[in-house]
Amino acid sequence: MKKFLALTLALVMALSLVACGGGSDTAQTDEDTAATEDTATDETTTEAPASADDIPDTMTSEDGKYQVAFVTDVGQLKDKSFNQGTFDGVKLYAAANGLSYKYYQPANSSEATDDDRYDAMKAAVDGGAEVVVCAGYLQEAALKRAAMEFPDVPFVFIDGYPLTDDDGNVLANVAGISFQEEQAGYLAGFAAVKDGFTKLGFSGGGGGTNDACCRFGYGYVQGANAAAEELGVTVDMNYSWEYGATFSASTELQTMISGWYANGTEIVFACGGSMFQSIAAAASANDGYVIGVDVDQSGESDYVVTSAMKGLSDAVQWAVGHVYDGTFSEIGGTGTSLGVKDNAVALPTAEGSWRFETFTVEEYEDLYQQMLDGTLVVDNDFSKLETTEWSNVNLSII
Repeated sequence: MKKFLALTLALVMALSLVACGGGSDTAQTDEDTAATEDTATDETTTEAPASADDIPDTMTSEDGKYQVAFVTDVGQLKDKSFNQGTFDGVKLYAAANGLSYKYYQPANSSEATDDDRYDAMKAAVDGGAEVVVCAGYLQEAALKRAAMEFPDVPFVFIDGYPLTDDDGNVLANVAGISFQEEQAGYLAGFAAVKDGFTKLGFSGGGGGTNDACCRFGYGYVQGANAAAEELGVTVDMNYSWEYGATFSASTELQTMISGWYANGTEIVFACGGSMFQSIAAAASANDGYVIGVDVDQSGESDYVVTSAMKGLSDAVQWAVGHVYDGTFSEIGGTGTSLGVKDNAVALPTAEGSWRFETFTVEEYEDLYQQMLDGTLVVDNDFSKLETTEWSNVNLSII
């Protein structure tokens, strides 16, 4: 995927990585930090790491403060999707600029409450955060509370929007960053049908209340319909929010998707974090195929044909960069929506990630260019999904 705002990022990717401890898939407690301090070294590197995977998930700072903080959404930190893609941006910016970083997972996992999320944000501020990155729309109530309590701390709200205080005043210390997911969904749906798939599925997270997933799904149907119309064929699509409310893998979800594959579905758009694991397992057991989401998930399963990506990591680095170059006021208190014009949504075209058999990269790039120059406009009003009479898609909403 092309890097958006490359010039800005080039300016901030300047300094070296500070000494780090080992990695972990759980948030650091005080005890964890103390244990890590016993084994940490004073070594530093002089080059920015090649990828986020080269950077440990946890580190120990010399002063016990963590400057760039990340508060996770529901699901696992290493979900190979939304949480991980967002945290990658935190790690990459911090590593390149000699900053300490830490992630905080709200208590109670998928059952986390607004109080749990607020507690994680407060822990980040108390731990010395100079900026707090919060992932996911479920953070809204807790983030509003934290931003009001800590007005001097900038917060980056990924998949978010501007927030107001109790009197209706815009909170200037919150930058809402969202994406035009309908464009990425369209690209995936169009490409799948052009490649010969005629029986499609969509399984989304958030129970139908997550705007980002809704935009992905609505764009997916639009793209599939347009390609089918071009080819003069009709395609069938199962479309469901079942078993996705918490974005988690589950036996129930895997069973449902296995049933789809057994009844002829060929490819399913797995749109919801750790839900991917259940859908990929169902695909593997039934010789079906999968479309990933948020990041390039081709490395997670041989059954992934493509991924509807958005530039989570780049967006985080761009937003955090505004904190450290003194220009946060330009994005604080506002909403920024990123799409093809920012090179912020795309399908992966690298060798090994592009697994279509007949739909070519050249055809994809032509489609992308149509979006870029405005000749192709993808509707983002997902409330029209069920009321639209699709000319070439038999849509079965489950």
